Amino acid sequence: MLTELIPLFPTPFLRVSKAIALDQVGALRSRFAPEAAQVNPRSGELTHTTILQPRGDPLLETLAGAIHPLLVEFGVHLFGEALTWHVKELWVNVLRHGGRQSVHNHANCFISGVLYLSECHPSANTLFIRSLGGRDFVFSNMHAQTQLGPFNAEKWMGPLPSPGDLVLFPSSLLHEVPTNQGDTRVTLAFNAIPHRLDSWGYSIQLSG
Repeated sequence: MLTELIPLFPTPFLRVSKAIALDQVGALRSRFAPEAAQVNPRSGELTHTTILQPRGDPLLETLAGAIHPLLVEFGVHLFGEALTWHVKELWVNVLRHGGRQSVHNHANCFISGVLYLSECHPSANTLFIRSLGGRDFVFSNMHAQTQLGPFNAEKWMGPLPSPGDLVLFPSSLLHEVPTNQGDTRVTLAFNAIPHRLDSWGYSIQLSG
């Protein structure tokens, strides 16, 4: 008898170690971390910059150029085609000791990413969450002896990132940052869209 376990309709997640050089990490952190003055409404120890655009800013244009091949690679897993991708918006987050980011996802985009611009305490590693809600009754089997895996886990936390590391994920994927018990954590988040999508000749243009 031969059994085969097939991971049906898995969620892609791309982790890139050292996506950018440390000098570029330092330049981004020095430039934008002091500008993170918008206080998060749910955590006073979390602040953000205003929404940034890569066009016209040499530092951000260089970053967008470095990210683009990774977006193309990840986009093939989402849409089955090597499309042209555009970073539509970026912002820098500064998470101080005791701060947290509540559960959320990103609207009006398809790929989202987090670029780590500082060390990250294990307590404040990004946590990804299986979609909440639904119309069906739910009965879970969670206790000390449960063996968690990709088919029954409700939350997942990846390897601890280092400065310059990047993660890409579908924008609809819920995620949060638990309470930071370490030093200040600085990240750059962004959203991306492809230039178009085509469903058997019915095509929509998403950017210029």
